[in-house]
Amino acid sequence: MTALLTTQGLQAFYGDAQALFGIDFELAVGELVAVIGANGAGKSTFLKCLAGLVRAPREAVRFKGEAIGGLPAGEIVRRGLALVPEGRRLFPSLSVEENLLMGATTRRSGPWNLARLYALFPILQEKRRQPATSLSGGQQQMVALGRALMSNPELLLCDELSLGLAPIVVREIYAAMPTITGEGMTVVIVEQDVTMAQRVSQRIYCLQEGRVSLQGRSDALTRGQIAQAYFGV
Repeated sequence: MTALLTTQGLQAFYGDAQALFGIDFELAVGELVAVIGANGAGKSTFLKCLAGLVRAPREAVRFKGEAIGGLPAGEIVRRGLALVPEGRRLFPSLSVEENLLMGATTRRSGPWNLARLYALFPILQEKRRQPATSLSGGQQQMVALGRALMSNPELLLCDELSLGLAPIVVREIYAAMPTITGEGMTVVIVEQDVTMAQRVSQRIYCLQEGRVSLQGRSDALTRGQIAQAYFGV
């Protein structure tokens, strides 16, 4: 399979504090890969490096063969990467539909538009005129996911989709993944629910203290291997 995105020796810092210590990562076209790890392992920082929100060395991140580390976030979105951020980060002054349309400002061509999103998440059409932040947590997560899809990315980065949501809502959101990936979209999910991560992904990377502690096919890794890599015990 063709590599869509790679990182090599990726390091990241917050001021003088180092958060990532040489992350090597490879993602093939059409894959859904999960990144797992405990709080503070570096999962969100890793996604932010890919999305241009945390500075990375130019050559450490390559997308479709081109070095994109450290490029402005807007430029990275225009190249075809979109982030669903932890905590959703919706625009509180905008309606549901206005939030969704913000994702389309890149004017990238592709299958995702309002009609397609409303077919995937009908509740958003019903509530399209309401302030986005007045919705339930699960519905807000649908808006954040939809906003990213509206940019018609080639690579979708999802940071903690299930965080703070009821299990039934989490299942509903993950039930949409086969539709999202059905046309070949590549996806990286950061997820603390290991069972869900194994269920929906083809491969898993586990991070511990800013380093890759385990990687492999999701269906081949045992709970014991994951626990040791996750907790370091």
